Amino acid sequence: MPILYDNKLSRNGYKIRLLAAHAGLALERIEVDILKGESRTADFVSKNVAGRIPVLELEDGSTLAESNAILFYLAQGTPFWPNKPLDQTDVLRWMFFEQNAIECSVGTARFWKKLGKDQSRADAFAHRMEASLDGLSTLDAHLAERQWVAADRFTIADIALYGYVSVAPEAGIDLSDFPAVSAWLHRIEALPGHVSPEIKAKKMQGDAA
Repeated sequence: MPILYDNKLSRNGYKIRLLAAHAGLALERIEVDILKGESRTADFVSKNVAGRIPVLELEDGSTLAESNAILFYLAQGTPFWPNKPLDQTDVLRWMFFEQNAIECSVGTARFWKKLGKDQSRADAFAHRMEASLDGLSTLDAHLAERQWVAADRFTIADIALYGYVSVAPEAGIDLSDFPAVSAWLHRIEALPGHVSPEIKAKKMQGDAA
């Protein structure tokens, strides 16, 4: 069984757990306390040289890092990765957008706010918030004309973006300013396979809870 090295607060890790829930994939989960430096140990760095979670360790001992790369790998052969090259490219486009315009802005602003750094790093925090609003505005305009982000169906592009967009209020962002994004979030949360990010067990069989 593949092993997911994760942290309960990580939305990047949650993306993997959410796909596992939708696709019925069995994963063993190991908690990594990033605040205590457990992702910086020699053993962990041997799994991911960047010293970051999540990391997926396969049954042959090989490892995969970066949440969206892991999503891509696990989605192969599932309905969450389309067959047509143009649709595949569209999915990748929005996964790249997530990393460049959402994760590094919304994700960082949320993390800083949780640690109280929004006050100690006020100028940098303001810059992250401005970038967050720009990214969410782009996504809102895109979703105003469609139900799903790419390929006219729910894919790993939606899962990748959902991870941090859904917790934008924790960074101090009012999602009511983005009605198409808010409606999209509700659509995802209404899907039969949707699960919350709370961790209750190490082993998951199509269940991230």
